[in-house]
Amino acid sequence: MELMGRDFDRIRREHLRGVKVTEFAHLWWQAEQRGDALRAEDQVDWYLVGVLAACRWIANAWVPYDGPIDGRNGEMAKTPLTLKSAWVIEELIEEETLYAERLVGRWEWPGRPGYVEGVAATFAWTWRRSGVPPIQVEQAHAS
Repeated sequence: MELMGRDFDRIRREHLRGVKVTEFAHLWWQAEQRGDALRAEDQVDWYLVGVLAACRWIANAWVPYDGPIDGRNGEMAKTPLTLKSAWVIEELIEEETLYAERLVGRWEWPGRPGYVEGVAATFAWTWRRSGVPPIQVEQAHAS
């Protein structure tokens, strides 16, 4: 998914307890790049898909469909585990985080190995202040 400036403008500081908006945006951008590269090779990393689902929802992202569905081209990101169509608010982030923490290591999304862990790791980093990004992030270098 290609990210634009308006995508980053939707990120609200109060939705990120553990990281700065710029750190979150950088990680989200890199995760999207990796996801696009894997899709181009017809590969899937379900852990990364979980990270992306959590990032997109936290960022209030618009997620485009591969093709029009019922005349629509996309939708706002849903909660990554309960799949609610809901605006991001702190109480809902806490609810989704608690749900992820309960599921990790106990339940696996059928056909999506690692997805729950990716979601949980993202919430641990952004909401629980773990200090550990869910994926390794390459640092930007000035030339």
